[in-house]
Amino acid sequence: MELPAVNLKAILLVHWLLTVWGCIVFSNPYAWANFTVLALGVWAVAQRDSVDAISMFLGGLVVTIFLDIVHISIFYPLTKLTDTGRFGAGMAILSLLLKPLSCCLVYHMYRERGGDLLHPGLLSSSQDRSNYQRIDSPESPLDPFAAREGTGHIP
Repeated sequence: MELPAVNLKAILLVHWLLTVWGCIVFSNPYAWANFTVLALGVWAVAQRDSVDAISMFLGGLVVTIFLDIVHISIFYPLTKLTDTGRFGAGMAILSLLLKPLSCCLVYHMYRERGGDLLHPGLLSSSQDRSNYQRIDSPESPLDPFAAREGTGHIP
């Protein structure tokens, strides 16, 4: 299934707007968690080829899904909720509902940048493999002490 091409800036803009409106009701912990992750998103936009930046943003989005559930469930005001309060709470809930979709889209961008969750420590396809030699390859490694013409060195 092919995901639609969505700009990372559009994802950031939507979540920034919803977070600002969500801060009408939910204060400091909600704001710190979400704006920190949005800052990682700005880093991912600035570093277009960085796998680290997009992976940190993706990880932050996943973490804030759980943090938003906790913040909304603990701090949701049950009494005397004004229209503005209902609007702010609704925007925070909408942001929470959109985050799994955003995670899917950001994961697609992560894969486009050469990231691989199954083998994060291995060289990705975007890096230079010219000097890379597999240990389990049937070819024998080059012997640095092999006889060279004109050196008089015999192994």
